[in-house]
Amino acid sequence: MAPLLLLLCLPFALAGHDYGQALSKSILFFEAQRSGFLPRNQRVTWRSNSGLYDGKANGVDLVGGYYDAGDNVKFGLPMAFTVTMMSWSIIEYGKQMAASGELGHAMEAVKWGTDYFIKAHPEPNVLYGEVGDGNTDHYCWQRPEDMTTNRRAYKISPSNPGSDLAGETAAAMAAASIVFRRSNPTYSRELLRHAYQLFDFADKYRGKYDSSINVAQKYYRSISGYNDELLWAAAWLFQASNNQYYLDYLGNNGDSLGGTGWGMTEFSWDVKYSGVQTLVAKFLMQGKAGRHTAVFEKYQQKAEYFMCSCVGKGSRNAQKTPGGLIYRQRWNNMQFVTSSSFLITVYSDYLTSSRRTLKCASGNVAPNELLSFAKSQVDYILGDNPRATSYMVGYGNNYPQQVHHRASSIVSYKKDSSFVSCRGGYATWFSRKASDPNLLTGAIVGGPDAYDNFADQRDNYEQTEPATYNNAPLLGILARLHAGHGGYNQLLPVVPTQPKSAALPKPKAAPEPKVTPATPAPSSSPIAISQRKTTSWTSKGVTYYRYSAIVTNKSAKTLTNLKLSVSKLYGPIWGLTKAGNSYVFPSWINSLPAGKSMEFVYIHSASPANVLVSSYSLA
Repeated sequence: MAPLLLLLCLPFALAGHDYGQALSKSILFFEAQRSGFLPRNQRVTWRSNSGLYDGKANGVDLVGGYYDAGDNVKFGLPMAFTVTMMSWSIIEYGKQMAASGELGHAMEAVKWGTDYFIKAHPEPNVLYGEVGDGNTDHYCWQRPEDMTTNRRAYKISPSNPGSDLAGETAAAMAAASIVFRRSNPTYSRELLRHAYQLFDFADKYRGKYDSSINVAQKYYRSISGYNDELLWAAAWLFQASNNQYYLDYLGNNGDSLGGTGWGMTEFSWDVKYSGVQTLVAKFLMQGKAGRHTAVFEKYQQKAEYFMCSCVGKGSRNAQKTPGGLIYRQRWNNMQFVTSSSFLITVYSDYLTSSRRTLKCASGNVAPNELLSFAKSQVDYILGDNPRATSYMVGYGNNYPQQVHHRASSIVSYKKDSSFVSCRGGYATWFSRKASDPNLLTGAIVGGPDAYDNFADQRDNYEQTEPATYNNAPLLGILARLHAGHGGYNQLLPVVPTQPKSAALPKPKAAPEPKVTPATPAPSSSPIAISQRKTTSWTSKGVTYYRYSAIVTNKSAKTLTNLKLSVSKLYGPIWGLTKAGNSYVFPSWINSLPAGKSMEFVYIHSASPANVLVSSYSLA
């Protein structure tokens, strides 16, 4: 009887998929994972506000962000990777998302994460990386709205570093800054400022985050260390800023940090090497490598090692189930399927754009073959598999009904606000054999085992628990597949250039400053900023420098309401007035006429400060 039922199901599963519908559902899942005050346009209506006092005991506002999976903890490392991958999906395939009407929702999903990261980064060298404790949280089965578990917040700092966490968060902020560059330039610049600071924090104070936040070890241990995140962050900062410092960082540190040495068959929230190598290969194909060409070619060789291994034509190939699904581990294997498939999808478009073919140990692979392989993985997820099961909740006719997810498995707070106790939730709701009372639309669950077997049971957390980082890479692939073929050149800029009101900050320099004019604002900017060292002296063995900064109004109008952001400033400043976190005109100036300049000076014992335009008016 079982084979007969399978045959009856297969015609539906193989009939082709509505990738547009799958895209819409996959984005909707993130709204079910929201923590904090839910917005008026919240579409997952069975959820309510939760975690409204997060951070209060630590004296910081940490309300917001995402729950990572089926529990109620906010883990910073997987959340940041989720935001990075959602942003990358939009950067590559935002036009396709817009065509399907989902770009706005995708950008809202990114911003829900970055708004939280801004709160979690209250100082340049402080980042909160977890709210809640996995041990106490897993002891309870409660809705987020009913949480009675410990909500302590955990942070990294110079004395308790976490380069992997800070690096991934820097990557997320940098990638998201590209997403908002056109629609919200002020917010974009704010994200980029945080990204710069987080990268410097990660690079200067090196260490594994789970050595500082010990409670994360059981759940999100950083097995790969932090070298991959340092390169990953540098790649995204170069993509976001076009700042030569970060390209040089990739070139100068590729060998020592493993970017040119590690050939991987995995890409995940923990292991970023394949992602770095794919991005650097893109820079190489765009002609941006310059003097680092030889090093970047080694990155690309490792990127292509990954691609070849996934499609089964490499010297060491990724394992697959009999049904053809990439298989790496028993617990939440689907995360590796979606992340790998995303890299394969974008690389197929990079190859098409550069008119290249992938050369593997077992033969050449055309770009369309790569894309077809990625499509086969997505189709498997959506139902083209030996069980004819869709592993996206709410898509198709046969999908998981007992998801390992606290919020969806307990009656909605809006329907019944009666308190669900810590252990009572296990007794009443976890143990139920019925379907979940709330549909967790769009969630990608852990998926089948190595032999394509799957048990739809709530206690089978290895297979039925969803995660945000399962869905994030899928957004881009679904948008790509839904849009069809043609019209792609991924090596051309797909986002506008730096907003006209933002001057790029100085690259981080060597300990002995070599002062040159600051990176100028784009030629279209009405404001130019230049800096120079005017003198230096030594006192008690410390060398001090006096810097002069010139702000010029290049427009034909009068400049008013100027606000400057001055970061990496460690000494006194003259000629500007402090206003909150910004600097404004001094008291003797309220405007700057067309063509005129003003000067301010400062003294400190380091390289020039970063001076950026935050906002201005032209009258």
